[in-house]
Amino acid sequence: MEKTVAHIWPALLDGLTTTMTISLAALLLGAPLALLLAAAGRGGRWIRALAGIYLSFWRGTPILVQLLIIFYILPFLGLELDPVVAATVALALNTAAFQSEIYRAGLQAIPKGEIEAAKMVGLSPRTIFLHIEAPQAFRTMLPALVGEMQALVKNSSLVSVIAVTDLTRRAQQVAASTFRPLDAYASALILYVAIGMLLAGAGLLIERRLSHRSEGQ
Repeated sequence: MEKTVAHIWPALLDGLTTTMTISLAALLLGAPLALLLAAAGRGGRWIRALAGIYLSFWRGTPILVQLLIIFYILPFLGLELDPVVAATVALALNTAAFQSEIYRAGLQAIPKGEIEAAKMVGLSPRTIFLHIEAPQAFRTMLPALVGEMQALVKNSSLVSVIAVTDLTRRAQQVAASTFRPLDAYASALILYVAIGMLLAGAGLLIERRLSHRSEGQ
């Protein structure tokens, strides 16, 4: 039994590294697109319509289907992607749709007086957005972004279907090689719960610090 446990954890920790790498990369890659989607709400009718179509697709279809489309259909278009890259791209496109709502809410929380004052001194919309709106919105959005990271970690368990050796895939491999599925999946569950608790704690800590900072101003 001890030998089995010693074999399980290194493999699962390797899978956990892949899971966290894909999740973090997807979160960061999806952020610029999410920001554009949030800003699209201020654009013209066609821009809003295109953004709405994007959001409807990526929010309204199963992540598993999205992963399979990116992995299997893109090669027909001449674009061959490594499984890890395909998984990261699919999750990034998905999280962008959800992050956009976080950004939109953050931008709406900025006092309108600051925006009007910036316009009065002659600042361009681009300068106002980059130097006034975006920095303030980012600070208020941090707790929600940590929550989105939690969702990405959970959703990343689906990437095992396209042969990515994430935590779930490693658990499957260990279960098959040791004939101890309960040990393998229970250990993977412990790691998922531990990561979720760490991220939840980080989000709570960030929220408290932001609250204290706003009270002190």
